[in-house]
Amino acid sequence: MEERSTDRLARIVLNTAIFTIIALLCWYFRSVLVYIIAAFVVSLIGQPVMRVLRKLRIKGRGAPDWLLAILTLLIIAALLLLLVTQIIPVVTGIIREAANGSQAVPDGSFLDRINDWLVATFPALGKDFDGIALLTAKLKEFTNFSAVTGFLGSVASAVAGFAVGAFATVFISFFFIKDDKLFRRIVSALVPDRHENRVDATIVEIEGLLSRYFVGLIIEILGVMAVDFLLLWLIAGIGVRNALGIAFIAGLLNIIPYVGPLIGEITGVLLCVILKYTTGMGLDVQIWWFALIVFGLMLSAQLVDNFIYQPLIYSTSIKAHPLEIFIVLLIAGHVGGAVGMLVAIPSYTVLRVIASRFFYNWKPVRRLIPDREKTDHEEDEETEMGRS
Repeated sequence: MEERSTDRLARIVLNTAIFTIIALLCWYFRSVLVYIIAAFVVSLIGQPVMRVLRKLRIKGRGAPDWLLAILTLLIIAALLLLLVTQIIPVVTGIIREAANGSQAVPDGSFLDRINDWLVATFPALGKDFDGIALLTAKLKEFTNFSAVTGFLGSVASAVAGFAVGAFATVFISFFFIKDDKLFRRIVSALVPDRHENRVDATIVEIEGLLSRYFVGLIIEILGVMAVDFLLLWLIAGIGVRNALGIAFIAGLLNIIPYVGPLIGEITGVLLCVILKYTTGMGLDVQIWWFALIVFGLMLSAQLVDNFIYQPLIYSTSIKAHPLEIFIVLLIAGHVGGAVGMLVAIPSYTVLRVIASRFFYNWKPVRRLIPDREKTDHEEDEETEMGRS
């Protein structure tokens, strides 16, 4: 009995030491792990494209996988370059246009009252204080690119590091996309033989869920952008380029759960009000009515996202209860802020699948994932049929 207790203690100490060494190695090589995880995410986005390309045939023959993987990466890179080279200049153009525009709108009573309130509340500002002129001057400074030359020089090393990381991510992504089982084999090689089949099935499930989630997230961003663009252009009369830039901001911020859409709506309203005040662009109404209309339009786009886009994405990816997701996002936001909320759903999806596969006998997991037993039963039947 004493030997069994000693052996058990020795095994616990040995496992703890091995786990500590692995954790230290992961921390020491954390940048490499970040590249691998980023490449894995890129491969999850690229796998649907890869499957479509594999169906293409020229004279009954398909292209080799290495060529299809390169084409997939080029498609993803082209989409990113389209955003950088077309959309972002539109956003900076909005700020520059607002900064250089003249006060063309005669109805400035609303903003004048705000300025008078600031002067009355803070007498130290002086009677000649002009908040709009100050904001315009700051916008001009922001768009004066010659003033940021020193800053660009200070971040040269960061840009170089980003270039190395981007190259490493693309290089690893090529092999993950070319061979969709490569990541699975790498992980399976690190686990004991008795757990290899279960680990393999777990990774397959994680890959399927996360692939649908990331692809759905991109569709959600584009969907929110499209609705915001059409409403701001056709109803608010913002103009094509300006409406596109504001819609891009709202769609991009929408990936941050809960707080992101609100920040996007407030930012959109502010930009639209600045454009109307400085250039006269937009509906011919009082400026505070214009702000309410823009807010209502962007809120309508958010409601479309809440009731159409998000249910489709979350129901087909993480397969979790909305309250469950809400609690996870609250915890992630408290621990890691906006970044924590960004990675909360993918991370929780991975942990949820692992718990359902390896810790289903634990009562909280059974209550949280009641359909796991049925899924396992169906998988066992498929395995038996495959053997027969």
